[in-house]
Amino acid sequence: MVLLVGSGLFGKSLYQLLHVRLGFRPDHLATVTIAAPDVGYAKDEQRIKLGRDIVARVESLRGVQRAAIATMLPVSYNGNTHWIRFVGKPYDGKHIEVNERDVSSEYFKTIGARLVRGRYFSDAEDESKPQVVIINQTLAKKYFPGEDPIGKQIGDTSLTPKSIKTIIGVIEDIKDGALDSEIWPAEYHPFNQDPGTYFVLVARTSQQPQAVLPALDRAIHQLHPDVGSTGESTMEGRINHSMTAYLHRSSAWLVGGFAAMALLLGVVGLYGVIAYSVSQRTREIGVRMALGAEHGSVYRLILKEAGWLVAVGIGLGAVGSVAAATLARKLLFGVSAWDIQTIVTVALLLGIAAGAASFVPAHRAATVNPVDALRTE
Repeated sequence: MVLLVGSGLFGKSLYQLLHVRLGFRPDHLATVTIAAPDVGYAKDEQRIKLGRDIVARVESLRGVQRAAIATMLPVSYNGNTHWIRFVGKPYDGKHIEVNERDVSSEYFKTIGARLVRGRYFSDAEDESKPQVVIINQTLAKKYFPGEDPIGKQIGDTSLTPKSIKTIIGVIEDIKDGALDSEIWPAEYHPFNQDPGTYFVLVARTSQQPQAVLPALDRAIHQLHPDVGSTGESTMEGRINHSMTAYLHRSSAWLVGGFAAMALLLGVVGLYGVIAYSVSQRTREIGVRMALGAEHGSVYRLILKEAGWLVAVGIGLGAVGSVAAATLARKLLFGVSAWDIQTIVTVALLLGIAAGAASFVPAHRAATVNPVDALRTE
C-alpha cells in the first residue's frame, strides 16, 4: 500500500510537472547555442549584424517558419539577474532583483508567447534609439498594482541616465526557471540594444524539429565558419531531459518498480496464506457441506477471512502512505500527501488483486468433496 501510493503520487507529480503552464508553445521549436569569438565581433554593430544574418539565413531554410535569438531560453533557470529601480517611485534602498533576458524582435512570436499589453520590439530599435524594455506579468502585478505600466521607466539602482528604459509591453509570464520553480519578475531587452557573442537560436518549424537541426548547423557554419554551435536540441527535448524532469521521472520509475514487486509479492503471499488456511480447514469445510452448506456460504467464509486481512492491511497502509508522503512532500509537485484520489485508487487496485488471489483457494474449498474432506486427517 505504501509503495503503491508513493508510486502513484510520484507518477502524478511527474505528469503535473510536464504539463505545468509554460507561457509559450514548446512544440515545433528547434534550438542551438551559438558562440562567436570576440575577435572579429568586438563592436556592437558587428554583433547585431551577426544576429541578423543568422536569423535571416535560418528563416530561409525549408521547413522553418520563423527564427529568433535570446541570451537564455525558457525553462533554464532563474538567474542572470539585474537590480532595478523605478523612475518616479520611492526607493528604500532594497534590491529589486529580476530575471534579465536579451531577445531579438521576433522572439516572442517565435516561441508563441502572448503579448498582454503594449507592443513587441522592432528590429530597428538599436543603440541609436531610446532604450525600451518588455516586462512580464509578475513584475507588472508586483510593482505596478492597479496601474498601467506602459510608458513607465525603469533603470539601475542609481537611475543613471544611460540605464533608463521605457516599458513598451507586458508579456504573459514565461517559465524562465526550472519546471518546479516559481515565476520571477522578468525584463526583456532588445538584443540590438545590448548585443552579445553568446546566444541561443530558436526556430519554429512546420515539420518535426529534429529533422531541421542538422540544417541549422550547416547554415550557421556556411554563413560564419568562425562561429561555434553546440547543444542542438528541440525545446520539448530540453524540457523532458531537464534535471528537474529527470529527478521526478527517476523517482517515479524507482518507486514504481518496487511497488510492482511489492504488489506481486503481496498477491502471492495472500494466496499462500488463504490456501494454507483452506488446507487446514478442509475437514471443517467437509462437515459444513455434509450438513447442507451451500457453495456460496463456503465462498463467503473464505473470502471474509481474506477480506479482513486485506482491510486491515489497506487501513494500516493508508496511514503509512500519508506519513511517508508527508516526509517526501518536497519531492512532490502539484500533489499533496493527502491525495485522496490516489489512495482510493490504490485501495481499489489492492482490493481487486486480493480478491483475485483469494478466489482460487475459495473456489477449491467450495468444490471439495465432502467424503474426501471427512477422511482428511
